[in-house]
Amino acid sequence: MTIELINTGSELMLGRVLNSHQQWICRTLADRGYIVDRQVAISDDSTALVAAVREGLSRADWVITTGGLGPTCDDRTRELVAAMLGRRLEHHPEVEAQIRSYFEGRNRPVPVRTKVEAMVPEGAEVLVNRHGTAPGLALWLDPNPLRPDGRPTWLVMLPGPPRELRPMVLDEVLPRLTKRFPRTEEFVCRTLKTTGLGESYMEELLDEPLKELVAMGMDLGFCARVGEVDVRFVARGELAHAIVAEAERRTRAVASAHIFGVDDESLETVLVNEFTARGLKLALAESCTGGHIANRVTNVPGASAVLVAGWVTYANEAKQKFLGVPEALLKEHGAVSEPVARAMAEGARTASGADYAVAVTGIAGPGGAVPGKPVGTVFIAVAGPDGVEVKQQLNAFDRETFKYITAQQAMAAVLRRAR
Repeated sequence: MTIELINTGSELMLGRVLNSHQQWICRTLADRGYIVDRQVAISDDSTALVAAVREGLSRADWVITTGGLGPTCDDRTRELVAAMLGRRLEHHPEVEAQIRSYFEGRNRPVPVRTKVEAMVPEGAEVLVNRHGTAPGLALWLDPNPLRPDGRPTWLVMLPGPPRELRPMVLDEVLPRLTKRFPRTEEFVCRTLKTTGLGESYMEELLDEPLKELVAMGMDLGFCARVGEVDVRFVARGELAHAIVAEAERRTRAVASAHIFGVDDESLETVLVNEFTARGLKLALAESCTGGHIANRVTNVPGASAVLVAGWVTYANEAKQKFLGVPEALLKEHGAVSEPVARAMAEGARTASGADYAVAVTGIAGPGGAVPGKPVGTVFIAVAGPDGVEVKQQLNAFDRETFKYITAQQAMAAVLRRAR
């Protein structure tokens, strides 16, 4: 089957709102073996909307629209689609009752304009909205008058707000989808999360080990993100599970040092979960990242079982006072140096009593470079029961990216040590 997704909203075209629907819907469907073939985003302009829907209906088995079902003047998907298909809009008392119940349950008057949301295109199925007022709408076009071969098309119109759309997809759309378009072959998608190697280096590393599996029909993909690379395996058919499992085994055999998790796992989540499982404690000593590592770690539920303490010792005086870094060391080597990073990690571990401590000190830029230490220079030290390891990196990026990648490298370093 072919699937097309149409996201509507002038706010998307103006860059005022991030189009999160595209990523979430595509991922939700792909996890169940349904791959979106084409996605477009358009403004609320009536001509653009009609053209996009007409084009999608002319070739796809399933067309999904998002947005334009609300009560305001720019919400016109309902009426425009009905007019395009030559269908009347019919008043549905049960939908109006649901809208009225929604407002009465919140002790709010029912706005007059919301009554338009109870108008349903002739023959459409109503998809219940349990988190808002605008219902979703589904039309089974059989035959489809806009498709040259007349093959049927399923047109599903969803409201725009994510808190309304996502539960509707899960509770209303997916059960109907699997009944109307049952999956006929096995579909498996697996992603390995890696850090420490760029996209091209990772591809070179895996080219030979995975060549045979790719020849068997497995899709191999790479997605570069800030500080990490996703390696994705997709297979279909009766051997799908076996092929993907073998691809993962071969990848781990050559790239285990760079793999930190699978699918949607973040590095900080893996770190907190592994430390929790093993009863390990962590301390942080940050300079150039300004607390970014601590922020990411504490975003993970349960981090309190792992993180003992963290220091943001931006000034040299703070490094001396809170971490015990000798003044002579700072004067001789400078704050951005291997000896100072080592002393920071040792000091944090000693002061906190943690099993492991990670320290970072560097030059975020754009100024601050000195001979032998360009902008982006950073030292990452990990102190543990078996001593201290220090690694120098060059992260020549803007300040925000520098902080993120440095935090990524620091968490990866302490995770590797603990493993």
